[in-house]
Amino acid sequence: MTEVRLCSVHDVASGEAKCFPIGRGGIALVRIDDAFYAVDDTCTHQKVSLSEGEVHTDRLEIECWKHGSCFSLIDGTPHSLPATRPVTVYEVRIDDDDVLVELP
Repeated sequence: MTEVRLCSVHDVASGEAKCFPIGRGGIALVRIDDAFYAVDDTCTHQKVSLSEGEVHTDRLEIECWKHGSCFSLIDGTPHSLPATRPVTVYEVRIDDDDVLVELP
């Protein structure tokens, strides 16, 4: 496994998602208060960027802006159709002000 720095903790506001291009696609980094979550940025229903969708802070979900599928930020499972496959979730670690993710 490889650990990669995505950004500073100050680069993402609470309730916001940002895409960071990594590998074949990107990683959507979501901040809720002082917690950070990282999932594949591409919706499993269609190839649409999840980071452009709405973050549901109360449910720890991110919603695909195109068709409304919501994905858990904890385990990647879709909680609404039309998506039926989960997105990959990445382990996030904070080191001083750096946000790091573990890549397979």
